[in-house]
Amino acid sequence: MKPPDRILLAHGGGGRLTQELVRELFLPALSNPALKVLSDSAILPELPPGRPALTTDAFVVDPPVFPGGDLGYLSVCGTVNDLAVAGATPVALTWALVLEEGLELDLLRMFVAGAARAAAEAGVSIVAGDTKVVPRGKGDRAYVTAAGLGVVPPGRDLGDHRIAAGDAVLVSGPLGDHGATVMACRHKLEGRGLRSDCAPLAGLVAALLASGADVHAMHDPTRGGLATTCNEVASRSGLRVVLEQGAVPVRPEVLGVCEVLGLDPLYVACEGRVVAFVATGDADRALQVLRDHPLGQGAARVGRVSERGRGEAPVVLRTLYKTERALDLLAGAELPRIC
Repeated sequence: MKPPDRILLAHGGGGRLTQELVRELFLPALSNPALKVLSDSAILPELPPGRPALTTDAFVVDPPVFPGGDLGYLSVCGTVNDLAVAGATPVALTWALVLEEGLELDLLRMFVAGAARAAAEAGVSIVAGDTKVVPRGKGDRAYVTAAGLGVVPPGRDLGDHRIAAGDAVLVSGPLGDHGATVMACRHKLEGRGLRSDCAPLAGLVAALLASGADVHAMHDPTRGGLATTCNEVASRSGLRVVLEQGAVPVRPEVLGVCEVLGLDPLYVACEGRVVAFVATGDADRALQVLRDHPLGQGAARVGRVSERGRGEAPVVLRTLYKTERALDLLAGAELPRIC
């Protein structure tokens, strides 16, 4: 009998087809000692000294394949990056798929290969997983849920509680590449040079923290982009973030997509960028370290943190005309299914 070329409901039933999917597709791509035994739980080696960090995320990007990445690659990068910006060294990931009946097996192979590639780049293993299949019309090809375990080394303290007036705001590269690329694909817009910034940032973050620069907090500006990230920081810290329009790096291709679709690049998602809040005296050193890394060559200093006076907007953009424009949280879903 010819093997199926698409996902069947039986692939999620726990029987022969499920076993074939695991042993012929997942294990060869993701194999590691913890996964190989196929136990109900992954048994890991003892963790290095420090505090455990745990994150979880779901990925529903549409389309699931785009220039610079795919659903599998994105899911691992996003999970690794959530750990990295918290100051944690990634240790292990779990990876669960919800597949729609009829999904092409070649597309699933692409997702698995993408996840394996991202894990290898990040130096982390996918140690456990699951697959469920829903009937045709009850899903949209594939969704992924991933969880990540990391360890924050002893003595490392990062977080918005450390952000202070005077801190510099740094970004590790041009903004909006991921969101603009996905939206261009969705709307069938031509965009030579458009490519998602999707990448695992553990190495970049490790280099920044190893430099000795006084990094107070870091975030990855995913849904809602830089503006939303800064609003969240301002809300938690009680401070004000002032961004400089002329300093914010945005590629011309991204600006073009944003103009066509009526989007503000400050609110467009990134999947391979860090926003770092650094003591002002260490900002130049931190910026150089970022630029010396392959994933931070377009790093820039884009603003500063200040005290917030009564009635002042939490986040503002100083325009090229030296006026200030408040950057509020968006009321709606400007970019659905972007990650």
